[in-house]
Amino acid sequence: MGRKGPRTEVLGEDFIERRAKARERLDAFDPHKQPGGTEADPKRREWFETVYSLAEDDPAAVPWAHLEPRPLLEDWLARHPIAGLRALDVGCGLGDNAEALAHAGARVVAFDLVERAVQWARERFPESDVDYRAADLFDAPKEWRDAFDFVHELYTLQALPKALLPDAALALASFVAPGGTLLVISRARDADEEIGGPPWPLAKEDIEALAVDGLRLVALEDIPAKDVVGRHWRAEFRREAGA
Repeated sequence: MGRKGPRTEVLGEDFIERRAKARERLDAFDPHKQPGGTEADPKRREWFETVYSLAEDDPAAVPWAHLEPRPLLEDWLARHPIAGLRALDVGCGLGDNAEALAHAGARVVAFDLVERAVQWARERFPESDVDYRAADLFDAPKEWRDAFDFVHELYTLQALPKALLPDAALALASFVAPGGTLLVISRARDADEEIGGPPWPLAKEDIEALAVDGLRLVALEDIPAKDVVGRHWRAEFRREAGA
């Protein structure tokens, strides 16, 4: 399933080395790796903004930038047609996953908390039909409520403290139109597994708790590390047409 390994054949050894050094620098000042960090930057806005500020246009310095769509999304799209659907990409970063949705035929809105991320995505894909916007998951435009047939979230939830997950679940659910689908992809852990974080891989109970506000969990895949880099969840939720 998907493509395996760190994909150095795509990113290159130099890119991987720059990423490792950047990750070390970022971890050193991440407030959530320090005592009291949760109170200092509860929604991690300052940290995300600092990541892009320090990147200085080097994608290797953005830990979640892979310069191509994520394999678990590509694999899902190959088996689930979304052509013609109105889609939302949550936490779009540099835009690769949003472009994959558009390539599959969806009409895509993609947003990120950080304005620089949105600008960067637009610069990378100047001819794109994707509507890139800066927005806050917890304070999204009101017109997005019940507005999307397909909502895609990858790695945003695992970057949030556990205390924010209930509000994040409600926010994600609010975007899904009647009859629509929410697809969530995240690193996975066992419920009793010790995690340092951030990021914080999600437990099964965290995934199941996303079934709120009329959403129903219809598929949950536990994808082992032998198939991808690190164990992952891929979860599909659906809102009934009349909900």
